[in-house]
Parts: sequence; structure tokens; C-alpha cells
Amino acid sequence: MAMAFVLAQISDSHLSDSKPFFVENFRVLTAHLAKAKPDLVVNTGDVSLNGADLVSDLNYAHELHEKLGLAWRAIPGNHDIGDNVEISKKQPFNEERRSRWTDVFGADWWVQDAPGWRLLGINSQLLGSGIAADQEQLSFIRNAVGTIGDRALLLFIHKPVCVDHLGEETVSGHNVNPAPRALLLEAMGDVEPTIIACGHVHQYREHYVEGMLHVWAPATSFFLSRPYQADEGIRTIGFIEYNLHEDGSFETAFTCVGKMVLNDLVDFPEAYGDLATLMKTGADN
Repeated sequence: MAMAFVLAQISDSHLSDSKPFFVENFRVLTAHLAKAKPDLVVNTGDVSLNGADLVSDLNYAHELHEKLGLAWRAIPGNHDIGDNVEISKKQPFNEERRSRWTDVFGADWWVQDAPGWRLLGINSQLLGSGIAADQEQLSFIRNAVGTIGDRALLLFIHKPVCVDHLGEETVSGHNVNPAPRALLLEAMGDVEPTIIACGHVHQYREHYVEGMLHVWAPATSFFLSRPYQADEGIRTIGFIEYNLHEDGSFETAFTCVGKMVLNDLVDFPEAYGDLATLMKTGADN
């Protein structure tokens, strides 16, 4: 039997040289991955603490990923490039913020094939933004699914495509909103991902929506305690390992590396500010 393609999904590392609150967890995790040697590591966004404003945070995050010594890819999150324009107050996504990401990390969408699988990473903030690259990404998605053949599709996106069903109408910073979601679904046409892998929520959850497995990876950095976030999954930290088989079957496994610290963001007001105040003002996530 052919060997499985082993992929490690990490997410929400929130790395910064000037505010290195969550760097040690990342170092512990990457030391573990260096020994495990997966075929590919994918970070599903918020790689930096404040790359939306500070290119130094993006540079530092890129440097730490390069030190993995493994094949890796990343997609941007709202803390890297700003949040969707329909909900963002403080750091709206725009061309300038996107350019800083692409200057440091390269493309914000990509495709890679493994035996029996197509891995597709996209920029969730770009969907529905109206900038020229929005249409370019949609064309890229259409081509990626149009040439997929008999491969299974694993879609990487920073925010959950939905919470419980694809017809959700709520507009928020929590997940892909209705209008951008419709654009994504139209671009994918009749091709349904076998797995949709995201981050953003800082909770671990696996559940099926219309036959597609939605995997919410926990953060490597911190979780948000009650009452600052609703219970939707498991508050933890760690990463997800995927064993992808050539016939389209797969296994997933959640791992929390023993020496990683279960940080609660409420204990780090220097990172983004006091959570109680942020909740009252409705600041960006």
C-alpha cells in the first residue's frame, strides 16, 4: 500500500519579535514537527501578531517558518492583512496590506498536488473585496477545480466557510460572510471539497456540513475564555495532522505538544488590548 501524504495544519501563531508572547509555543511546536517530518506544513492564517500594520511582524513570522527546515505554505489571516471591509473598523483589508503580505510571503493563493489530492489555499479576506485581485483569485479557484480530475480537494481558508450550514445570513467577523461565501461556492461549481481546513476561531472542531468535513484547527498561540467567545469547539492549542491517501481517503488527528502552554488571551492585554474594552467597542477581531 502506498504511503500516505502527511500534512500538518498549524494556525493562528500570532508571532512578533517586539511582542513575543506566543513565540515559545511556536518554537516548541516546530521542534516537534522537525522530528516528525511531515511532507508539508500549512499555516492557515494569523501567522503574525499585527502584520496588518507592521511589516516587521510579517518578516519575523516568515523567518520563524523558514527555520522549520520543512516544506511549508501559508495563507493570510485578518491580523496579517486586515479584515473584511464589510465588518472591519480598525484595520480594513486593502491593496497596501495585501502587498505587504505578498512581498514577504509570496502569493496569497496557491495550489499543490499530492497523490490523489489537490491542496488549494485561498485568501478569505480577498473574497468580495472588490479589488482587482478578487476576480483574479476567483479565476484561479475556477481553474484549480476545473482541472482537478479525480483528485479529492482539500481547501485551506483562514475563516470558517460557515458555522453550521451554508445558508447562514449573519454578517460578522467570525466566518466567511454570505456574499463572499456565495462567490466562493460559485467559483467551485460542482466540485465539493472533501475537507475544508480553517483556523481563526481558536477552538478545535471537526464536523460535517453537507458531506464536507470542516476542520477548525486550534491556535498555536492562545485561546479566548468565556465570556469573550461562545462555546463552539474545544478551547485548546496544538495542530492537526492529516494522513491523505491516494484513493481519497484520509485520517485526521489533533495533537497538543506537551510543553506548549495553554495561554488565555485575557492574560496578555499588551497583545491587542483589554478584552472587556474591545468587546464593548466592537474593535476588529
